[in-house]
Amino acid sequence: MRALRELYPAARFSGIGGVEMEQLGCDSLAPMERLSVMGLVEPLGRLPELLRIKRNLERFFLKTRPTAFIGIDSPDFNLRLAANLHKGGIRTIHYVSPSIWAWRGGRIRGIAESIDLMLTLFPFEIDIYREHNVRVHCVGHPLADAISLEDSREQSRRELSLDPAATVIALMPGSRKSEITRLAPIFLAAAAAAREKHPDLRFLIPCSGVENRRLLEKIIAQGGFAGFESSLLDQSHQAISAADFVILASGTASLEAMLLRRPMVVCYKLAPLSYALASRIVKVDHMAIPNLLASERLVPEYVQKEVNKENLLNEIERFMANPVPGEELLEKFAEQHRFLRRNASEQAANAIHELLIG
Repeated sequence: MRALRELYPAARFSGIGGVEMEQLGCDSLAPMERLSVMGLVEPLGRLPELLRIKRNLERFFLKTRPTAFIGIDSPDFNLRLAANLHKGGIRTIHYVSPSIWAWRGGRIRGIAESIDLMLTLFPFEIDIYREHNVRVHCVGHPLADAISLEDSREQSRRELSLDPAATVIALMPGSRKSEITRLAPIFLAAAAAAREKHPDLRFLIPCSGVENRRLLEKIIAQGGFAGFESSLLDQSHQAISAADFVILASGTASLEAMLLRRPMVVCYKLAPLSYALASRIVKVDHMAIPNLLASERLVPEYVQKEVNKENLLNEIERFMANPVPGEELLEKFAEQHRFLRRNASEQAANAIHELLIG
């Protein structure tokens, strides 16, 4: 939005946005958190609400006729909305490619018919769109622009009043309620067991929003971890930066940890039925973003039943035995950081501008 305003100072924005977008003047027509649902089966319970929001947005945009519709992520929602708006003569852009290179590749045909411009975060996503004559531009990742190439561990520890010499582990069980419910008890059990062997270990748990904080506090209390010392923080960036090691849910957090150059363990755990369906159609060798980018297993990743207390405790013990990350790993992280640093917002705004004037 900021970059587009540089090109179009009088631009107005309507749709679905969070707090920062609203502060920049976006007229948010529905709460953004209502779209935050993960898995193949879980969205079914929210389907009537999601369809109602989609219909309302569709009617609004077809009536107000915006210059362009920009769907940001949430492909199952935004691409369906874009298809109908495209038929209605509205220019359509999608920002953040769905994982068609990993599963449900047949979606490319629908995308080709309904999207005028695809903006991707990662270079390896471009080829499939070019093969199907979809206009595409890789903009890099905004996080790579926002995160400094310099290490900020000392500053983050000062801000959190952490001992510079302490060994700190960040636990990041996700930002969605379903993720937290599945992963937090396992992460905490492994952390508590590690703390028994290493009493000086410190743990940080970032959480976004009041509801997630309450959920984590409830899990800590009900799981018998009430006496287990840990700090709940609002900022994931600060927690990762201050940490020596990170245990996290698969997703953007693994990219953030890579950009901050922290060794990590990546965990992926869906509801059983969702995983049973996904495992039949997913066709990638890696789940973790650092591994996908490098096309090799840079960091450990555990999937479904592998996500258990014993495996995570073993990873913590492995880290404690050799807490200094290898220079080769850190250099590969830094190389990917430099590769993804492309002024994403400006590139996205310029690509949209080229589409609109073309």
